[in-house]
Amino acid sequence: MIRIVRNAEEKRRIARRILEALTDWFGIPEARETYIRESADEIMVASFDNDAPNGFLCLKETGKDTVELAVMGVLPEYHRRGIGTKLFEAAKEIAVEKGYSFLQVKTVQMGKYEEYDRTNRFYLALGFKEFEVIPTLWDECNPCQIYVMSLR
Repeated sequence: MIRIVRNAEEKRRIARRILEALTDWFGIPEARETYIRESADEIMVASFDNDAPNGFLCLKETGKDTVELAVMGVLPEYHRRGIGTKLFEAAKEIAVEKGYSFLQVKTVQMGKYEEYDRTNRFYLALGFKEFEVIPTLWDECNPCQIYVMSLR
């Protein structure tokens, strides 16, 4: 079941549960804590199995016409079951309803790490298009790939 989560504390609890289980992607404690803290103020959709969260996605406004897929995660034992796609579809619907024109997402550039290559392929399969690579946004070992999608 996918639903919008509105309570700030529940958002932080869900983000912590999922992100702490995804150390291949969220292994830097300071960055993980930032995602958890900021999730409280973002639009969150979450997936549940028997009332236990197994995935979530947060949207953050980055401009009057653009919203960012700020953070997303699905528990490893639920990977490859379509949960990420369902979370994305729900979030995209919300972004369209709110009148945004573009959706963007940032990840590590393809070819650097297998975990992130899978992430890149997922975003491309959803319909995102390559927009820009910023080699030093995070650091030289993690060049930032920005993908965009038109919502119109």
